[in-house]
Amino acid sequence: MIDTHAHLDDERFATDLPDVLARARDNGLSHILTIGVDQLTSEAAVDLAEQHAMLRAVVGIQPNYVAEIRQGDIEVIEELARLPVVVGIGESGLDRYWDKAPFEMQEVYFLHHLQLAKAVNKPIIIHCREAEADVVRVLSAFAQANGPIRGVMHSYAGDAGTMLECLKLGLYISFAGMVTYKNAANLRELIPQVPDDRLLVETDSPYLAPVPMRGKRNEPAFVRHTAECVANSRGTTVDGIDKLTSRNARELFNLL
Repeated sequence: MIDTHAHLDDERFATDLPDVLARARDNGLSHILTIGVDQLTSEAAVDLAEQHAMLRAVVGIQPNYVAEIRQGDIEVIEELARLPVVVGIGESGLDRYWDKAPFEMQEVYFLHHLQLAKAVNKPIIIHCREAEADVVRVLSAFAQANGPIRGVMHSYAGDAGTMLECLKLGLYISFAGMVTYKNAANLRELIPQVPDDRLLVETDSPYLAPVPMRGKRNEPAFVRHTAECVANSRGTTVDGIDKLTSRNARELFNLL
């Protein structure tokens, strides 16, 4: 199994990361993607991926952090993006939930990340929170000029219409622990609608711990609980979801 989205540089993993990775291996994980949200965490993601064989890095500046970009940060991200251990760009996107960065600035840097992903031929990891129509608008305009978009809607929490538009644009759909929550029946209804070749699972560690681990620090080993929920929603087995999502992740992120 592959956890396609975690933040292992988070201080909550500072004292026991080797144990966290050992539990992930014990639960059948082969790879974990650790994701940057700004220049410093992107560098940390690269450092971790260079230290641990099962990790790969994704580098970028998350929309809630774009107002804090310093001179030279973007150039650092562009350099990191070309490293072999880096398998994706992001997370990037749009966010209307948190009022941490002007929306126009978010759009500028979202487009920049899309262009960078295209330039280095690596997928983009897309963050979207209460900005579905805006994300689809930006992506549609980019796809019209550049063709299908290689990337993933991470921790998907939108509606069926948005999901269909994202699939048409070429994107994968990734589900995190929130699909296991009692109040997430609407998300579970979407799971069977994702084509076999576009489905991914993730943890978004240390956030969004799935049931029955809700309330605890999330970690990559817990992706199995999300996979179980996905399997139940699709009327298949956890082993089947493991094989399906692992194959998709390997193809999208060019994992060896």
